[in-house]
Amino acid sequence: MTRLVTFADGTTVPALGQGTWEIGDDPARRDAEQQALARGLDLGLTLIDTAELYGDGRSERLVGEVIAGRRDEVFLVSKVRPENASEMKMMLSCERSLERLGTDRLDLYLLHWEGRVPLEETVAAFQELIDEGMIARWGVSNLDLATMRRLEALDDGDLCAANQLLYNLGSRGVEFDLLPWMQARDMPMMAYSPLGRGGLLEHPLIVDIANRHDASPAQVALAAVLRHDGVIAIPKASSVEHVEANADALDVQFDAEDLERLDHAFPPPTHETPLDII
Repeated sequence: MTRLVTFADGTTVPALGQGTWEIGDDPARRDAEQQALARGLDLGLTLIDTAELYGDGRSERLVGEVIAGRRDEVFLVSKVRPENASEMKMMLSCERSLERLGTDRLDLYLLHWEGRVPLEETVAAFQELIDEGMIARWGVSNLDLATMRRLEALDDGDLCAANQLLYNLGSRGVEFDLLPWMQARDMPMMAYSPLGRGGLLEHPLIVDIANRHDASPAQVALAAVLRHDGVIAIPKASSVEHVEANADALDVQFDAEDLERLDHAFPPPTHETPLDII
């Protein structure tokens, strides 16, 4: 793994990590999912993203079993539900996540999306967790540019380290304004669902470009996301085969013709658009 993304505090992480949405839900898949995550660590995909919401904690437990004995290799990310993002509830929520993960700290703790708890209270709760040594840094998820500007204006709001967003070839709206705004602040964007849904990988152009590069459509879709500075892709991979294929996406290099064809088939935004969310 050679492609890195740097946080504002100078911390570097691999541009390609591992997501765990919908992982840990099926007991019959548990061994395969654990093997996949472990193989990803071996390949340098050492950023693992999870959340208390995923499987009501089952994803965190599975991740905890995988990283046992390897915690120092991992940049560990989890997310707090918005209803737990108050000063009264976040401490307990974080403690429970840490217990399920079998660790004493998170490298990054995200607000899963904005709820009814005022952002200033959530920021204060995050800062308390930093003071307690339970998290190293905090960030957000699914926040649009207007909300990010409102967050930045709060006391300590400018300490937000990352924003996790839906981003793939079929959802490029963030490229117009939000991604450049974050890049200007050395604030990485974590791209969830980077392979898209609804048949993106079956698009004839993606298949054709994949054939040209002796790659898979999934590798082309990942490479399209990873070509932007400051973007961390966190595809879900529930098998060793998929993880190994994801890692090889870093070797895909587009030429000018590829980029022109991709932009024609999946036009970049020319104006502000509502934030896509799954």
